[in-house]
Amino acid sequence: MVSESASEPTTRTDQGLVANPKVRLLALIALLVLAVDIVTKVLAVAELEDRAPVQLLGGLVYLQLVRNPGAAFSLATGYTWVLTIVAIAVVVVILRVARRLRSTGWAVALGLVLGGALGNLTDRIFRSPGPLQGHVVDIVSLFTPDGRAWPVFNTADSSIVSGGVLLVLLALLGRELDGRRTSGESKDRAEDGSVGE
Repeated sequence: MVSESASEPTTRTDQGLVANPKVRLLALIALLVLAVDIVTKVLAVAELEDRAPVQLLGGLVYLQLVRNPGAAFSLATGYTWVLTIVAIAVVVVILRVARRLRSTGWAVALGLVLGGALGNLTDRIFRSPGPLQGHVVDIVSLFTPDGRAWPVFNTADSSIVSGGVLLVLLALLGRELDGRRTSGESKDRAEDGSVGE
């Protein structure tokens, strides 16, 4: 009897999490980003391997295959396994905070970050030289080939940066994960305090 009642809250919580439209939005965006990232990387490996950079838009964009053992800007190239652990931690944290998600903005931002983290994590796990040490496939170089003007990046990187920028904007606007506005609440409290005086 005790075990049955103990398991009920967990089931309800899980069902509530899945039924939450903001969580579904987060998952949809993350899956879309992951799918686009995987497809573009597979095409890049198939079409750009051992090939000179492909110039697009009059040299504004170059497509080329770069295998990156490090993070963005080729930082931490000797610490691929650490980057893998960081990516796993990011995924776990996002999945945990999703329970409190009630904001569309946060759902979009976290979906972008989650999809990007999963995209690069997939490379780290499944690409050579081996599990947890795989090199991330980067594809896009802006303005010049070889990342001389801007580091070569991929869909996952773009998604992580876009999601991160959106998270900063939401924080600056006082938007909370649960949909509340902190700046509005602070103002309301201040007005309530002044009335009481």
